[in-house]
Amino acid sequence: MKRNKDLGLLILRVGISALFLGHGIGKFLDFVNGNTEVGGDPIGLGGLLSSILVIIAEFIAPVLIIIGLKTRIAAIFPVIAMAVAAFVVHANDSLEDKEMALLYMVGFLAISIMGAGRFSLDKR
Repeated sequence: MKRNKDLGLLILRVGISALFLGHGIGKFLDFVNGNTEVGGDPIGLGGLLSSILVIIAEFIAPVLIIIGLKTRIAAIFPVIAMAVAAFVVHANDSLEDKEMALLYMVGFLAISIMGAGRFSLDKR
């Protein structure tokens, strides 16, 4: 039974992170090419700091989660980013417009709670 749980965690971890990484790669490349405001500034931290946090949440954290390194901590960053997207950026939008952010938020929250499993560098 434990092996099935670990396999499920691997599929969840790699699947959701790989899909989410698709959002972060473009922002990371834009940032590297000099655009210091790739994520907007939805909570008033300033464009540069907001961009750095978005890159951590959408590019660095998914890579760490895929390989299973510091998974529980890394998963917190996308949870926060998607909470901001759902409840700040899309605050007045319909549930349909918030749905993707909420799905990512729930998936990364589950990863944060359960950890990476045996098939990871964390090996827990």
